Amino acid sequence: MNEKIYTTKKNGMVVLLAELLVYALAITGIVLFAISYERYPRTGTLVMMVLCIVITAIAWIPLCGLRILKPQEALVLTLFGKYVGTIREAGFYFVNPFCSAINPAAATKLAQSGDIQTAKTTLNISGEGAALSVAEASGKKISLKAMTLNNGRQKINDCLGNPVEIGIAVIWRVTDTAKAVFNVDNYKEYLSLQCDSALRNIVRIYPYDVAPNVDTTGDGQADEGSLRGSAEIVAARIRDEIQSKVNDAGLEIVEARITYLAYAPEIASVMLQRQQASAIIDARKMIVDGAVGMVEMALEQLSQKQVVELDEERKAAMVSNLLVVLCGNHDAQPIVNSGSLY
Repeated sequence: MNEKIYTTKKNGMVVLLAELLVYALAITGIVLFAISYERYPRTGTLVMMVLCIVITAIAWIPLCGLRILKPQEALVLTLFGKYVGTIREAGFYFVNPFCSAINPAAATKLAQSGDIQTAKTTLNISGEGAALSVAEASGKKISLKAMTLNNGRQKINDCLGNPVEIGIAVIWRVTDTAKAVFNVDNYKEYLSLQCDSALRNIVRIYPYDVAPNVDTTGDGQADEGSLRGSAEIVAARIRDEIQSKVNDAGLEIVEARITYLAYAPEIASVMLQRQQASAIIDARKMIVDGAVGMVEMALEQLSQKQVVELDEERKAAMVSNLLVVLCGNHDAQPIVNSGSLY
């Protein structure tokens, strides 16, 4: 079902003023005809008074057709179960009083935590009267604004089987009100469930960190894609995945962003040790490469400048001592040789 615009003029104020005028005339007529009938009982006067009473009793019906819309709001109207159109433009309208506004998600709230909270109706009775408090969204109007859904954190296994916790924020809006209302039962709940499903489908393709022999693009070749290093690409794929699922609901996914990413608590400490070990190995490798270069440079300069002549055994001892000094974790303690070199 596609959306169609309900064609009507913004004549709500005219109808409202006409209703007030009718009520004023009817009430005035009741009073005047009642006084006249009391003084001069006539059938015609009684009929006119009854007619004014009937008008007063039924004149409220057109008031049910008054609708006020703010910018970026829409109203889906049905007449006896048939979809008649959607009002999108802001203004004060008068529509068929028997038209009903439909919004199945009016009482559904998608909180920033991602929880779906359905409003409940409560009846409070106190003193002489009863007050009905309905905790729900603003009527049956559908918001066309860009809205944010923070779907909370989920625990998902990455492509290597490691459990990770990830959360996303999705910016979305309604583009086709007819599809949103009639194609799905509740478009807000539908969006939330599709976000969960799409997030799981995409996260299972990527490792948390760069891993060898992992194909994340589907081209059959290993690449360096990861959840931590390719956040923009992962977010774009999540957005496309959600969009493909919610097209039938008349929703547009403007943007999706990863708001939280971490290893699950049960393996976080182990993975931290693994990262620390990898960092230590990389640092040691860099230190050794630098030390070998410095030793090579020292031997070359000593040989060129003929500072001292060293045989192979003395060179090996010197290399060993220099590597110990340069690669050690602590400062070297010098030992002064006061005797002969040999």
